[in-house]
Amino acid sequence: MESALLGFMAMSGLLGHLNLKNLELHLEAADEIYDGLATLIRVRIDNRRRWLPAFLLDLSFADQSHPPAHLPVLKPGTQARLAVTARFAGRGDHLHHRLKISSSFPINFFVRHRLIEQVSVLTVFPRPVACCYREARLNSAVQGQTDSPRKGLEGEISQIGNYQGNEPLKMIHWKLSARHDQLKIKQHTEVVQPPVEISLLDLPGHTLEAKLRCAAWLINDLLSRQQPVGLKLTTHSLPAALGRKHKISLLTELAHYGQN
Repeated sequence: MESALLGFMAMSGLLGHLNLKNLELHLEAADEIYDGLATLIRVRIDNRRRWLPAFLLDLSFADQSHPPAHLPVLKPGTQARLAVTARFAGRGDHLHHRLKISSSFPINFFVRHRLIEQVSVLTVFPRPVACCYREARLNSAVQGQTDSPRKGLEGEISQIGNYQGNEPLKMIHWKLSARHDQLKIKQHTEVVQPPVEISLLDLPGHTLEAKLRCAAWLINDLLSRQQPVGLKLTTHSLPAALGRKHKISLLTELAHYGQN
């Protein structure tokens, strides 16, 4: 009985050891990571084995206490992506990461793990903190809303077009449609908020980090309301614009500010 038990434990340990071999991990950069806030980082797992699947995999950052992401099975020669919870302290570029991959396979008697070092640039933005800054909303080239040449739903009527079948019913020009053989729609210009330039050093806060957190909050708040935002720093300025790419550019400037 003792020999059988020892043999069973040895076989279990060998299978557990083989279960974690030839697995490769790759971090995939996340768009928005904020200082001190939990976020999901996508990690790709590649099973480089030709014959053996990998079972009951748990993946986490080794130096953090968040619950691991779980993968029941990974077939040989395939890959999978897991969203791993992580929290980073301090804004700027984080280069070195230690990932922990573990498994209780085959019988949950032993839990084996591997620590894998990864070098990947993850840019951490300042944590957004709400602040009161009226100047950010008043420092505009034009006060009030303006019309854009792009099509929208709430601006001035720019022209009359034919109904294509996918426009909202409120855009149909019923009186004009009654005079023609087909439905006519009102094509509006897009309503655009006046541009805003945020001057970093004029923001409230007794420290640079407080000003950066205020700026991060203003950028997220204003852009979410489709208001073009620019950023004025000590050495250069970024012109006001809209869009997710512009938002990431502004936040990246804040993340690196004063670190070079």
